[in-house]
Amino acid sequence: ELENQLTAKSKTLDELKQSLASNGSAEQTPEAQSLRTAELWEMKDSIANQVTQLKASMQSILEQWRAYDEIYAEVSLMTTRYLYCIDQCKPSGEEASLEALKKQVKTLQ
Repeated sequence: ELENQLTAKSKTLDELKQSLASNGSAEQTPEAQSLRTAELWEMKDSIANQVTQLKASMQSILEQWRAYDEIYAEVSLMTTRYLYCIDQCKPSGEEASLEALKKQVKTLQ
């Protein structure tokens, strides 16, 4: 979106430059108009560079978030599995008798 706006502003700047070149201005000398136009072009180039840097930075951040999401999903799945195993390995309130342990082994199998 920023790039599209920058392109539109560049076109507007071109139109302004052409308009000033053909019509002139009573308030400013042609040299002052040329200087101001050059300043505007420098500002536009600076903004274009900033947009490019921002785009690269945002791409890097997006890649890091994707990696985080993948790792988070894996850790979440592992945590769920461990919680299930812990739940299955708890004694069921009975004494740790041989019969209770056999029943637990059978359940786990």
